[in-house]
Amino acid sequence: MKQKKIIVCDAIHEKGFQILRAEKDIEVIDAVRLPKDELLKIIGDCDVAITRSSTDVDEKFLNAATNLKAIVRAGVGVDNVDQDGCSRRGIIAMNVPTANTIAAVELTMAHLLGTARSFVNANNHLKIERVWNREKWYGVELCEKRLGIIGFGNIGSRVGIRAKAFGMDVVAYDPYISASKVTDLGMTYTENFDDILSCDFITIHTPKNKETINIISHDEIAKMKDGVRLINCARGGLYNEEALFEGIKSGKIAFAGIDVFSKEPATSHPLLDLEHICVTPHLGANTLESQEKIAIQAAENAISAARGISYPNALNLPIKAEDIPAFIEPYLELVQKMGFLAAQLNRSAIKSVKLELEGDIGSYAKSLLTFGIVGSLKEANDNKINYVNAEFVAKEKNIETKFEVVNSTSGYKNQATLILTTEKDVVSISGTVFGENEQRIVGINGFKFDFKPKGKMIIFKNHDVPGVIAHIASTLAKEGINIADFRLGRGANKFAMAVILVDTDIDKKIIAELNQLETCVWVAYAVL
Repeated sequence: MKQKKIIVCDAIHEKGFQILRAEKDIEVIDAVRLPKDELLKIIGDCDVAITRSSTDVDEKFLNAATNLKAIVRAGVGVDNVDQDGCSRRGIIAMNVPTANTIAAVELTMAHLLGTARSFVNANNHLKIERVWNREKWYGVELCEKRLGIIGFGNIGSRVGIRAKAFGMDVVAYDPYISASKVTDLGMTYTENFDDILSCDFITIHTPKNKETINIISHDEIAKMKDGVRLINCARGGLYNEEALFEGIKSGKIAFAGIDVFSKEPATSHPLLDLEHICVTPHLGANTLESQEKIAIQAAENAISAARGISYPNALNLPIKAEDIPAFIEPYLELVQKMGFLAAQLNRSAIKSVKLELEGDIGSYAKSLLTFGIVGSLKEANDNKINYVNAEFVAKEKNIETKFEVVNSTSGYKNQATLILTTEKDVVSISGTVFGENEQRIVGINGFKFDFKPKGKMIIFKNHDVPGVIAHIASTLAKEGINIADFRLGRGANKFAMAVILVDTDIDKKIIAELNQLETCVWVAYAVL
């Protein structure tokens, strides 16, 4: 039997190498210390690559890796992996999402205590400057203080449990979970982000995406109480670093604990010049235990992928092309986009995902539903949802998934309608394909449209009265936002809906201004 080649591009715990080398059908190539240009020369005949943050899986890498079947990112973050590039080349991208959970939780607790008691500064004052000054380093107690947690997943929830043991009052904000996940632990769930901003301590544990980048910026810090303490051990850029700098410098923020930066390594970052901040060089996963767990899982996953047995935590595994006729392929992508759009319009804990299908596409309902689930759950699951685990993730979260083939009433040869039900509302998105691959959204909540599912868009439901378009246009013009396209759908009961495609990103301030228009029923921003 010909051996499968697994190349290890970055340093992993020795336990991972032991597992790999113990398999007789696996040839292990240790390229940890190899310069990256030399790595590209030897990766061509490898079947699987294990990487970490030091190796960019970019176009150069992928062009050189001509025989690669899979990539295992030994860790959670996949920011340095070109997943679309992998998909185009048929390479399955995987990660190891849970091995460093406890390490990240405990580092957060270290920063939580550090921001309360200024341990780092006190240590440096005595150890380096040899000054004994107890009066300079008065701190605060965690007991009876309010801790705001943004993101209550595997890490955020465990931080909350530990903080509660310190006697803290924990408030959690996470629109993608059920409130009972928080309240069952004796903590407070809020849908109002201002409740988080009023806390004594704030920590964030969310994925990094368009919704969470700069989730804490100048306006949010201005609303916080004087002397607030902020922690970020999740992803750089979730806190706006300029706003963070100004807040610490002015004294509005009493202390910050930061493990991650927008650009790393951050050896010359302005935040390093401030006194009231404790910084660490992205140590979230840096414990001996977590490194061993990561290496073990990465090695085992790489072996399974090399043998073609399974692809654990696959991020981009497609349904086998030979099982899907050509006319279905654009519907798979369309349905996933519809789910993603629906989730952005209806941000709340998901209760069910339903797919209604008209026409010949009904014969492929199960495959289409899988893609719809992936799209619907993608943003709330930090890329941990994929085509393999979609149904399992939905079941774990008690999300009902189902499909129904219905009689054709739309007038289209084929139409898919994704209905997303959350604890807040129900949103329905309909789509079809013109020609061979012209994807179109043709309906939102019963309003008829015809637009490509691509780009930055404002969805605006309004009372159907004169002047609405002018008010929207003037509001956007005032902010320098160019309208690329404006689609209007009219419905019954004197309501209408507009889909406004724009050229630039829309921030929360602009959405708030649109929401204040007298004719507005609701407004949302989405990106496809």
